Amino acid sequence: MSRGTVVAKRYAKALFQAAQDKGLVAETENQLKLIVDVIERNADLRAFLTAPNITLSTKKQTLLQAFGAEVTPVVLNTVILLIERGREGELAAVLAAYLQVAGDALGRSDAHVISFAPLSDDEQTKLAEKFGALLGKKIRVTNTVDPELLGGVTVRIGDTLYDGSLKGKLERLNKTLHSAAI
Repeated sequence: MSRGTVVAKRYAKALFQAAQDKGLVAETENQLKLIVDVIERNADLRAFLTAPNITLSTKKQTLLQAFGAEVTPVVLNTVILLIERGREGELAAVLAAYLQVAGDALGRSDAHVISFAPLSDDEQTKLAEKFGALLGKKIRVTNTVDPELLGGVTVRIGDTLYDGSLKGKLERLNKTLHSAAI
């Protein structure tokens, strides 16, 4: 496990504990996602937050103005703490670790489903039920489309990949045929 991952988990656990104490677990998740999305999509903001010649107080003030009305002090203080310690590059890792920590505590997991075509709400519900029964957790599904799959789906839950795509099946068949030919 890399040092960054360990640090991100530490921050995520502390943020989860603070959010749980205040009864704001879901809100904290949404607010942290908001901040990470804004920073990742805005190269100027990323450059501003990582610039060594800009004072910490200016960075804090900018974050307060940008997000103060949108997020709770718990989330904002965590982001500011990361910046104070020069760990602004860890924000996305903290979000991923927070999702993991919150999911483990609440008996929930996120399934990232990649499909050939967009899944209907009914198909997403069926996938969530099937994997929920398999893992004994409540599953939240997010769907992205990748036409290169040719058909079927891949489902990533945590570190586990379930590959039911036609592309994956063809690749496995190709490997089998190559290993049998040797």
